[in-house]
Amino acid sequence: MALTGQATQATEVAAAPRAVSPRHFVRLKLRIMGNSFRGQVWRVVLFSFGILFGLIYATAGFFAAAAAGLAGNTDAAFLVAAAGGGVVALSWTLLPLLFFGVDETIDPSRFALLPLPRRTLVVGLLTAALIGVPAAATLIATAGLVLSAGALGGAGAAVVQALGVLLGLVFCVAVSRAVTSAFANLLRSRRTRDLAAVLLAVSAALIGPLQIAINRASTNTDWRRFLPLSEVIGWTPFGAPYTAGFEAAAGHWLAALAKLALVVAAIAVLLWWWSRTIETAMVGTASLGPAARQGTPGAPVDQLFPRILRWARRDRFGAILAREVRYWWRDARRRSNLITFAVAALFVSAMVNFGEAIWGTEAGEPARDVAASPLTFTLSMIFVGTLAAVTLANQFGFDGSAYANDIIAGVPGRTQIAARAAAFTVYVLPLVVLIAVIIGVLVGEPTWIPMALGTLVGTFGCGLAANSMLSVIGAYALPETSNPFALNTGAGMARGLLSILSMVIGVVLAVPLLLGALFAGDVWLWVALPVGLAYGAGAAWLGSVIVGDVLDRRMPELLLTITPRR
Repeated sequence: MALTGQATQATEVAAAPRAVSPRHFVRLKLRIMGNSFRGQVWRVVLFSFGILFGLIYATAGFFAAAAAGLAGNTDAAFLVAAAGGGVVALSWTLLPLLFFGVDETIDPSRFALLPLPRRTLVVGLLTAALIGVPAAATLIATAGLVLSAGALGGAGAAVVQALGVLLGLVFCVAVSRAVTSAFANLLRSRRTRDLAAVLLAVSAALIGPLQIAINRASTNTDWRRFLPLSEVIGWTPFGAPYTAGFEAAAGHWLAALAKLALVVAAIAVLLWWWSRTIETAMVGTASLGPAARQGTPGAPVDQLFPRILRWARRDRFGAILAREVRYWWRDARRRSNLITFAVAALFVSAMVNFGEAIWGTEAGEPARDVAASPLTFTLSMIFVGTLAAVTLANQFGFDGSAYANDIIAGVPGRTQIAARAAAFTVYVLPLVVLIAVIIGVLVGEPTWIPMALGTLVGTFGCGLAANSMLSVIGAYALPETSNPFALNTGAGMARGLLSILSMVIGVVLAVPLLLGALFAGDVWLWVALPVGLAYGAGAAWLGSVIVGDVLDRRMPELLLTITPRR
């Protein structure tokens, strides 16, 4: 009986479920990161570059944050804390959407079948997200505010600011995950893609005024005119954690505690929001429209071609073209890149041409109309045309293991590259034309529109050639997740380096267009359109020929590179 009782007790103990804590998520992330580095030299190199750049950013930010307080300048220290902290938090909010994505080494969808409470899952994923280069660099950079507050208000202010820095880091990570998770759900559903586009456009537009204000402030000595704005930022969740210590240094302890409480409340709301969207991301539900749809007359092959491609020939080129056109609109990851380009290109071109007109040129000077010059206008169009093709730098990464179907079908490399570039052009070229017309009208120079179109198309054609080559020799795998902003460990650095490299190459290839704007005079206003069309089309064609031959030799290696490793 005693042995039976002991056996029963042992069985009950063995069957008791183990409590899952955040440390299990941290250990899981570290284990996955370590396994992903095995045999992947390029990933180790990129991760090392990420650590190096993060260390440079952290060191510069630390001394910039501490300098004003150590110098005893109270107003400047508060302004640096509010503006700098606000920029850091805003960057964590928007840069994952616009540029770097989010590191999703631990994919939430992998936990869909596990009986984990929502709270445990969210807290665990948040804790794991705090382990990484961006979080460490942000913590080190903002830690300079602790020295600044301590120099102004003593040990008590330093302790309050240290708590604010920690809460600020948690807020940054929480807001990045909550926003990307929410937009992932919006962009996955075609019914709400318009709403997602508007929200993303509004969010991205917030970067511009803040960036211009900082640039203007750095060139003028009258810093005090920004103090009212810093007070407002300091009472938002973006600036509150980084100004709490300075409130304590000024003797406003209730204000300091109120700001810390505000950040805690904001983190709680963000985690609640994230918990509501993370379940949808785990399940992968989406609005697919009506279950039954009335068939259209015609051959089955014809029904696979969108209406905009009824003219396309029914061969391998046409099949890939039709498939890619559908994917660029229906795949949430690709659609998010199109939205990002439309917002960033329109805003940056407007900022380049109207920045001085909006903010004036000297401290206290009212805004005035400043006409854009043809050279500035051309440079902005070259940037937009180069930016338009950046998405193709990892076009095969969107396919993943599905690219094996093209290899088995024996699709030639030239056909593959040309069809993919043509499908991308179907969406981007109308956006490019629209941007040229809008900016030309806004600057009050409609006669510059032909020059803008020629410059944009020519630069875009160069970008297609450059990014097609990068997509073959510099591809990287994307995680199998429903979040369109998710990236594997080290892939954020790869994406950033590829984007910078592709833009540099695109600008270099577009030098002839810039020389035409510099030396052709007024004739270039009308010659730029035919020259740009011919130059862009020739560059895209030559790129498809050269890259296609490279692709024919690297198909197996490319498939191995873009296949996600579990």
